Amino acid sequence: MRVSLLIILILTSTKLYSSADESIVLPVNHWASQRLLIKIVGNKIEQLGYTVDYLPMNSSLELAALRKGVIHFQIELWQSHDDGPFMRAVAKGHVEDMGLHSAIGREDWWYPAYVKELCSGLPKWQALKNCSAIFSRQGSGSKGVYFTGPWNYRDAELIRALELNFTIERLDNAQQLWDELRAAEQNLQPIILLNWRPNWIDVRIAGDFIEFPAFEKACEQDPSWGVNKEMTFDCGNPKVTLIKKAAWPGLKKRWPCVYQLLKKVNLTTEMIAEASAVNSVDKNTEQQAIKAWLARFSDKSQDWLSFTCPK
Repeated sequence: MRVSLLIILILTSTKLYSSADESIVLPVNHWASQRLLIKIVGNKIEQLGYTVDYLPMNSSLELAALRKGVIHFQIELWQSHDDGPFMRAVAKGHVEDMGLHSAIGREDWWYPAYVKELCSGLPKWQALKNCSAIFSRQGSGSKGVYFTGPWNYRDAELIRALELNFTIERLDNAQQLWDELRAAEQNLQPIILLNWRPNWIDVRIAGDFIEFPAFEKACEQDPSWGVNKEMTFDCGNPKVTLIKKAAWPGLKKRWPCVYQLLKKVNLTTEMIAEASAVNSVDKNTEQQAIKAWLARFSDKSQDWLSFTCPK
């Protein structure tokens, strides 16, 4: 709470953080891959002779923080829509778009591979109409339970529009989500939950996303679109989420060498998934996780430094 209040006070100030501090400040978000990868990139910056500080930050605050220079870049920014807040900030010159990673994201309903044998027709969404009861939990009756976190993916609207016999169990954070998955997996209990890719699950647990009707903008705006002619949101989430790098607009002028490093950084789906796994699943300390990740991707990460610093 104190950290969040401090960030809000800084963001509402007209004074740029960068004008008063020589450190390069990087955000630490709540998900495992970002927490590890930002430290790995920070280590590369330190190899160039710069000082790096880290600031815990909710991702919802980072665009304003980048604009003000409270933080100086973000290594893992997920963008599902080309007209979202990030693109509007870029268009206004508040944030610099530093390009895409090779990794492609996706966020939607997901189930472990063993569930497919228990629900004929998966991954097609229609299969859920015939086997919702296998996903039930104590107190849900015949309704299946969909586990998700505190984020709004308009799942209630999807359930209503597609007439699915499901209820939502909203958990407080990602760790509780993974605890439910682990418990179900150990007992081969059917479970369906929010998942996103890249994530540790990609490299530790086999499974598939539910294939809902493909997303189009009209799905959110026009009730006559799609399988339900009276309701909107009768489609899944976009199947492609872009994963980008973003910077404070003053980064290139203030630290041109760091700017060049950021341009070189490129993460694959496997690199992000493994960062999540070694940091949150394999019971490593942060330093052990960094060492394990660098051992696996040493050539690719070392290539980030293959540039000439501008004088």
